[in-house]
Amino acid sequence: MNGKSATSQPALSIEHIAVHFGGLVAVSDMTFAVNEGEVVGLIGPNGAGKTTAFNVITGFLRPTRGEIRYRGRTLNGLRPHEVAEAGLVRTFQKTSVFAANTVFDNILIGLHRRGRATAWQTLLGLPGVRAEEQRLRDEARSILDFVGIAPRAGELGGALPYGEQRLLEVAVALAARPSMLLLDEPVSGMNPSETSSFMRLLERIRTRDVTVLLVEHDMRMVMGVSDRVVVLNQGKIIAEGSPGEIQGNPEVIRAYLGAGVRHA
Repeated sequence: MNGKSATSQPALSIEHIAVHFGGLVAVSDMTFAVNEGEVVGLIGPNGAGKTTAFNVITGFLRPTRGEIRYRGRTLNGLRPHEVAEAGLVRTFQKTSVFAANTVFDNILIGLHRRGRATAWQTLLGLPGVRAEEQRLRDEARSILDFVGIAPRAGELGGALPYGEQRLLEVAVALAARPSMLLLDEPVSGMNPSETSSFMRLLERIRTRDVTVLLVEHDMRMVMGVSDRVVVLNQGKIIAEGSPGEIQGNPEVIRAYLGAGVRHA
């Protein structure tokens, strides 16, 4: 990606974050920022602390020390749903779709989380509620079309091929209208064709002014979509820069990438 829509204004700021589990140090000292409109890849070997970082940012874990700010607001101490309400919405390493619901209803569930109608108004079937319900159904169809799985609308979420379940999870996240999307290994388990399609989807997502932070092991995908790459190893940041800079960084190559990534 060329970063044309990115600005130099930080959206997310991670400052000197540490996470300890008893005597185990999962993250020792993590500082980096994601600017408005950027796609930033967070990479590193297994056990480097990437998922821990995601869990801290999104309120699933509390840091031992340090500060997390989003658009000037401190996120420390917020619960996951409060972080989501602030605009940061995440996906997970393992798909978390509603397997027993249809693809269409998966999106409606995501949309209803921000609906204005109360349960009592819905039960009464008031005219305003019916109008909102139609609006949400129209939006659900639009989201499914946007991610490319509209033909699957009537199928059960759990019956989709794995790659399409990953797309459905992103669609549910988009239903929350995030200003920042955190993707945890979004192309894990996808074949090369599916991965290429997902890379094109990311291009479309950023046209909606959504900032993206992603953790991913597929280096071709990371280097192809990221404006900047942040490298985490043994709980601390060891490098940060453009994909080209990271591909040529000797310390990163020794720690993680290997010489083959130079041509990825």
